[in-house]
Amino acid sequence: MRRSTLSLVAIPASVLMLAACSQPAEQAAEDIELGGGEVQNNLSIVTGGTTGVYYPIGGALRGIIGDNLEGQSASVEATGASVENIRLLGSGESHLAIVQGDAADQGFTGTGDFEGDPVETYSLAVLYPNVFHAVTLQSIKEREGFDCFYDIIGNRYSVGDIGSGNEATTNQVFDSLEIGPSEVEIQQLGYAETANALTNNQLDAGSWVVGEGHSGITELGTTEDIALIEMCDDERDAIVSGYGGYTEHVVKGGTYPGIDDDVSTIAVWNALVVPGTFNEDQAYEITKAMFDNIDQVIGVYAPGEEYLVPETIENSPVPVHPGAIRFYEEQGVEIPEDLRPEGTEAGDSAAEDTDEE
Repeated sequence: MRRSTLSLVAIPASVLMLAACSQPAEQAAEDIELGGGEVQNNLSIVTGGTTGVYYPIGGALRGIIGDNLEGQSASVEATGASVENIRLLGSGESHLAIVQGDAADQGFTGTGDFEGDPVETYSLAVLYPNVFHAVTLQSIKEREGFDCFYDIIGNRYSVGDIGSGNEATTNQVFDSLEIGPSEVEIQQLGYAETANALTNNQLDAGSWVVGEGHSGITELGTTEDIALIEMCDDERDAIVSGYGGYTEHVVKGGTYPGIDDDVSTIAVWNALVVPGTFNEDQAYEITKAMFDNIDQVIGVYAPGEEYLVPETIENSPVPVHPGAIRFYEEQGVEIPEDLRPEGTEAGDSAAEDTDEE
């Protein structure tokens, strides 16, 4: 039986403080069933760096929530992205997060960066694919002979910011291709630092696991002759077969300044996720409001238009939250069995709504 839901507005702050102090947050979360948490009227949305795609999408979601959900508001936080975001959800410091699918999968299964410390999150929506860009300068590519990704061996390479989804994905790529850490001079730089290091000849290449048309790569291409390192056929096959969540992808020529030819690579889906305790009705309302106002999201990330439809949920890296399932079923979208939380069946949400009317 679903627990009753109370608004935080109805509870005195002193009572909330006493309750918070009376038991550890982890234990309190364990006592709340899936979707049974309190409604959060002041939501924290964790995203990524301010020059990336996550941050403006978070801003669009903030506006949608504030304009369409009575009594609710949201703030957007810039972070180190996926891995940090999932940990912030797990600690209860944030409520919604935009993350890469591979990081969400690792959190849910307690593997990779979450080995022995799992954080189970549930998706409200799948947004768009993050594309693996191995960025270099044309002069460096020609000098070092970067024809395939393996050619970075022996060179200076940035895997991404410490603790980021970018770093996690790059490490999985290295693992799939059996590139050992001693074979590459690894640096852990954020996107802006990577661009500066390339410009100043302090780096040979770096990973940008981001949405197509990323402003940071585009800006670098306006001042430097940039290039992307191709993922050759055997490399793509090894990565896609080695880890779940990855697909083959082609960056079309003309996406970035000076790169006129198509470049083959791999991609991983991004998702909007919440902790399992996130209130079921609120999850439904946010998911519905987002798709009812999806033009606002497309307005800040036009390349995502073809992906920002309810049917994309089939690519979710983690189970779908029960509140979101209710929305998708109303839209006639079938949720695959492996994306349904344990104990939920097709039509459960619709049946509950009928009983309440």
